[in-house]
Amino acid sequence: MTGTVRRVRPSLPLAALRILALGGWLAVAAPLHLLARGRGQSDWPRRFLAGVARIAGARVRTAGEPIAGPTLIIANHTSWLDIPVLAGATGCAFVSKDELQGQRLMHWLCKQNGTVFVDRSDKRGIADQTGQMLRALHRRQPLALFPEGTVSDGTRLLPFRPALLSAFAPAPAGVFIRPVAIDYGGAAPEFGWPQGETGKRNFLRMIGRRGTVAVTLHLLPPVDGLDRKQLARAAHDAIAAALLPSGIAPAAV
Repeated sequence: MTGTVRRVRPSLPLAALRILALGGWLAVAAPLHLLARGRGQSDWPRRFLAGVARIAGARVRTAGEPIAGPTLIIANHTSWLDIPVLAGATGCAFVSKDELQGQRLMHWLCKQNGTVFVDRSDKRGIADQTGQMLRALHRRQPLALFPEGTVSDGTRLLPFRPALLSAFAPAPAGVFIRPVAIDYGGAAPEFGWPQGETGKRNFLRMIGRRGTVAVTLHLLPPVDGLDRKQLARAAHDAIAAALLPSGIAPAAV
């Protein structure tokens, strides 16, 4: 996909309406989640995130065999919208940078969905962080990570960082590793995060985008690798092939 991407100005009234809807949905879902959690397990984080994706305009469908058993999801990363889209459809938790712990509401919401926080700069704590991820994989929900390490501009698939996959090459016994391609079709450049755009502006542009967008989650067959580089390449190639019909340019690992 080449050329200049034309980004339509957001509708501020629509953004305001959707933000109000998100606040109202949180006010409904949070108490119901806490009640359900007090009685055992709660499915409300997944329901909440699916609702966030829908309020933001995403219309999600899945293609491929459903995610089952202890599964690590490896996905491409185009937008913050990827998180509610993927979690709402698969029920997954996420591996996230430790910096999110400084944002109280976001941190609380992430914890309710089972997020595993990692500090990638803490080399001495890698073994403990690996243990956290492996334990999380044996809960009832899948675990997802974005090996690009950042969001893209929506026109290309960035290289995968093998270091982020070191705990899973080769795959631990009983764990499936499933690439998932998050496909916005021809609208992908509208959802990317271009260089120089602030977080606030990006959020308003997404939440104020008119209309809806069809998002397909391609649930691809399991992959494996004897080392992290092989695993990164296998996952990258599978996702790149799934996104190719939408014009997303692949990158070399």
